[in-house]
Amino acid sequence: MPETTRTAILIVDDHVLVRDGVREILEAQEDMRVVGEAGDSPTAVALAAELRPDVVLLDIEIPGEGAITNVGRIREVSPESAVVILSMFEGPRLLHELMEAGIRGYLLKTVTRQELVAAIRSVAGDEHRVVFSVSKESLTYVRGPAEETLTEREREILQLTAEALSNKQIASRLSTTEATIKRNLRAIFGKLGAVSRIDAVNKAVAASLIVGVTGSAAQSRPVDPAHMPGRREIGHRYVATGTDHPGPAGRGRFRSGSTERGRAPGDGPR
Repeated sequence: MPETTRTAILIVDDHVLVRDGVREILEAQEDMRVVGEAGDSPTAVALAAELRPDVVLLDIEIPGEGAITNVGRIREVSPESAVVILSMFEGPRLLHELMEAGIRGYLLKTVTRQELVAAIRSVAGDEHRVVFSVSKESLTYVRGPAEETLTEREREILQLTAEALSNKQIASRLSTTEATIKRNLRAIFGKLGAVSRIDAVNKAVAASLIVGVTGSAAQSRPVDPAHMPGRREIGHRYVATGTDHPGPAGRGRFRSGSTERGRAPGDGPR
């Protein structure tokens, strides 16, 4: 098949192994070609502007700007590119915000190679098609988000999280199990559209759902990643070291234009 008729794809993920695996899958397809790869948001935007790919496979948590900003900048420099999120994390509110930003698809990294290829063909072949690999809960939120609030217990857990307590310490403080804390944190992540403990805390503080680290809601300020448990610094990035995310959960499935039952990996976004 001539190069000009094959779907041109830009892969954006900060894990080389993931990029290698995805590239191998896509280059095995006669109607697809990988035209570029990026491991951070500045490179992704620059390559999108230069290459004008048909499809951009974008991980939501890469060095640089946030997911919403990345989608907006890519669409600004390459309006014809279909941006498809490929992530380990799913949150109803985040999905809604990404849809508002103009993504054409959202796939969990638990999809099969056949599902990935089918999704790319779907968005590349029909400019009005949107594809998902999400839970029914997330799809319902996208169709019409209801006002979601944190329960009293969820606020209590998130407040203790903001105070830099680990899951084990929170469980001890509240006389419950660590597994229960992880389960509550997964629910909190979903309601807030958060991708990590720090993100959840900062969003809750911004929404006045909990008190900030300064001690009063009026003086609340975002939490410094360096002060959170389970984080260590590499260069100018903070990465999880074992306690940053709630814990494992299930997997989502893909259907073009619809969804099957699935849950976001509670390990949070990679």
